[in-house]
Amino acid sequence: MPGEISLAHMGVLFLDEFSEFHRDVLESLRQPLEDGIVTVSRARTSCTYPASFMLVAAMNPCPCGNRGSRTKACTCTPSQIQRYARRISGPLLDRIDLFIEMSDVPFEDLKGKAAGEPSKVIRQRVVAARQRQAERFGDSIRTNARMSIQQIEAYCHLNSGCQSLMERAFKRMNLSARAYQRLRKVARTIADLDGSDEILEKHLAEAIRYRSLSILGENEL
Repeated sequence: MPGEISLAHMGVLFLDEFSEFHRDVLESLRQPLEDGIVTVSRARTSCTYPASFMLVAAMNPCPCGNRGSRTKACTCTPSQIQRYARRISGPLLDRIDLFIEMSDVPFEDLKGKAAGEPSKVIRQRVVAARQRQAERFGDSIRTNARMSIQQIEAYCHLNSGCQSLMERAFKRMNLSARAYQRLRKVARTIADLDGSDEILEKHLAEAIRYRSLSILGENEL
């Protein structure tokens, strides 16, 4: 029977406490994240199910949960933090495009009524970006995330400034070839949200920041 991955097809698969899942369960995400399908093999047969989903995962920064907190002291040793971070393999992390570090919220922010950007305004920007992608790809694919290598070369051109920035990021962050292509797709999406036909340095710089894994001990640019 189809499992959670296929049930999330064309939707969102949210995994809370990401690092607490068994290693083999997490590693099983690698094929569907890359190919949009999942193959289940048994003794006498194998079945392939659709599994094109958006993965959203959340995890604590360390075993005690206080690493990076402005109000609570972390009680974990460096070796405990390292072991905790290693529960998520490098190849799996390589398939995740955006990493956001969330800090604890001060009480002043909770009681205040600071005005953020309205969801209606954000929605308009997203709809416009989706329309740009629909015009770009026609009926072949729906979003930048599904671009092939050929489409990346056609639609994710990097000017000389972006090339220089990408080279520095590639060397300092030890990026893989997969991460390089994914960065270009994310930068293309950020440019679409900005209403830009060209990927500019600010778009690529934002995409690179999203790949910073400081909470997992990786180098920042």
